Amino acid sequence: MNALRQLGFLKLTLRPDGGAAEDDERVLELFRNRAELKKAYGELQEEIYRLKDLVKQQEAATQRAQDMLSELEGRLGVNDTAYSTLAFYQLRRLWQSGRELLGQFVSDLTRQQDERERRTHLAHHNRRQFARRQGAESQVQAAEALSAQAEAQVATLESQRAALTRFWHYFKRRSLERRIHGAHAAVAAASGSLSAARAELEAVSQEALPEYPGLSVEARRAVNLAAIAYAEVLCARLHVLQPPLLTLAREATAKRSATDSYGSPKECVMLMAQIQRGQRLLASREALAEEIRARTDHLGTYATYRGATDTCPTTDSIGAAGADVLAAGALPRVPNVLAEDTWDLFRVLVR
Repeated sequence: MNALRQLGFLKLTLRPDGGAAEDDERVLELFRNRAELKKAYGELQEEIYRLKDLVKQQEAATQRAQDMLSELEGRLGVNDTAYSTLAFYQLRRLWQSGRELLGQFVSDLTRQQDERERRTHLAHHNRRQFARRQGAESQVQAAEALSAQAEAQVATLESQRAALTRFWHYFKRRSLERRIHGAHAAVAAASGSLSAARAELEAVSQEALPEYPGLSVEARRAVNLAAIAYAEVLCARLHVLQPPLLTLAREATAKRSATDSYGSPKECVMLMAQIQRGQRLLASREALAEEIRARTDHLGTYATYRGATDTCPTTDSIGAAGADVLAAGALPRVPNVLAEDTWDLFRVLVR
């Protein structure tokens, strides 16, 4: 046994020194893995809390929707409130129709203005590049002419020097050699000018189209004035109806549920008939362009802006345009659609 113990001691003492270093490295690697696992665990816990919070929010929203649906079912199930509820949602739809018409109008007008200004931008670039190309081509032609003239001068002088073969022509040859040296320098200068002119022409030919900067301030102002004019046209078309559908539609849109009463079932049916008539008036395209153009021109004489880069006119200037006493038979009076944000106008205006 003692012998075996001695052999075991020898085995331990003879173990290479690198084994302890490897064990330390393993321990450090374990600690690093443990730290990374704790970090990942913390991140997962935060994600779980976030998802639980989202679930709670969604459950609350679902509960609110169910409550609104239950309330709606209760109102539709009773004759005294069913007709008022139908009128309420038809008024909301009337307002939504005006907003959709206005949004589509602004979208179409913006696209047209964008296409027009893109074409103008391209035409301006082409004109400028054509002028630069013409100038570069003229420089190339002039440089080619100078180069050809210098080379012809060198050839003439060299032919003259070749004809002077007698010994008494020594001084003439010396004079011609100096002139030939100057002519070669002129050829080199002309070649350099020609290369530079050709490089300039190549650069002009390869010049890319500059990036389109987007709609100009003037174009955006024109679109916004037309949008305000269209909003006024829609208001004017509803102005002839009774009761004031625009006011009722605004009030209905500001509420989440149908809590108002619009009278007896007969009165509600009459109101819904007026709403349908209002929908037809809003969607009518008859004389629409002329009405928008007339109101746009009228607004353009009053519209003012706070700064040079502002695209939306001030509400006071639009109010001044509406307060103007127009000539008989001209545009009907409408409210300040910009100040009252009629048809949710600020959502569609171009910034």
